[in-house]
Amino acid sequence: MSLGHTMGLFTRPDQEWEAIRNDSETLSRIYIGHIFLLALVPALAGFYGTTQVGWQVGDGQIIRLTTASALQLCGLFYAAMLVGIYILGRFIDFFAATYGVQEDNPRGVVLAAYTATPIFLLGVIAAYPNIWINMLVGLVAVSYAVYLLYEGLPILMKIPEDRGFMFASSVLTVGLVMLVALFAISVVIWSAGVGPVYVS
Repeated sequence: MSLGHTMGLFTRPDQEWEAIRNDSETLSRIYIGHIFLLALVPALAGFYGTTQVGWQVGDGQIIRLTTASALQLCGLFYAAMLVGIYILGRFIDFFAATYGVQEDNPRGVVLAAYTATPIFLLGVIAAYPNIWINMLVGLVAVSYAVYLLYEGLPILMKIPEDRGFMFASSVLTVGLVMLVALFAISVVIWSAGVGPVYVS
């Protein structure tokens, strides 16, 4: 199962990337065995945190979302993660030929999915929506995801490390552009009336 690689990415990433390469993951297997399950972690934690715990700005009152609003927003967030992994993976496959990847089997979605693993798992912190703690844990998750990208791409794609570094930098750039685009889409969606509804 794809989830079997999860712990190895934290304890022995080099060997785990080799094992992932030898597994020859299919698109359906990586989604069913990894992405669908792990993407639930931040979505469910966010639902619990925004409806049951709430957050506070300064000494103000605790703010919570209504159940319907939180369900809607967390559902959209979950869908965005699933689609985002696929789009980033396709960009990786598109760039592969430029960096001399000699593979018949595209591995972009596999790379994107396993690279996002720390972000999925550490998304559990959304159950306690404190802005400073969430930012700190988020920074750790993103930093380790970037490390996995730079470490795993040359292994998974079987290319030299210097080309792997340039390839990974291109992927990181696309990921940042996608993040900005997600923020822009969120603003559009909120202005269309799908924004948060607070418990009064």
